[in-house]
Amino acid sequence: MTAATRVLVLNGPNLNRLGTREPEIYGTATLAELHAELRGLAEGVEIDLRQSNDEAELIGWLHDAVDARTPVILNPAAFTHYSYALRDAVALVTEAGIPVIEVHLSNPHAREEFRHTSVISGVATGVIAGFGFGSYRLALVHLLAR
Repeated sequence: MTAATRVLVLNGPNLNRLGTREPEIYGTATLAELHAELRGLAEGVEIDLRQSNDEAELIGWLHDAVDARTPVILNPAAFTHYSYALRDAVALVTEAGIPVIEVHLSNPHAREEFRHTSVISGVATGVIAGFGFGSYRLALVHLLAR
């Protein structure tokens, strides 16, 4: 893969509420602040940050990533634990040789038991969790170093 000129940063359900939703777990910063932070780290690279509460929309964006050969940072949020359709879409991306880094703001293994299982991790290129926005930064650094 050649150096990325664009990175797709996809965020699943309820992440549009960052900044106000359970700030003790997810922090007080917003998706707009995350977008600005990632743009600041990736000079010359387009950071295409999107969020959807709709599983089908996320799947469509992953299909687009395959077609455009765009690396992906994905926070599947609640879909992490049960969306086999999203898993299959991630597999399409990674099977095409395009990296998908699964990220989580919190550490799912330090939370409720149902959050301990990810159906996405087995087909993702890598997983980074528990570092707040740092999870996204680490994923971006990895993608930019490829």
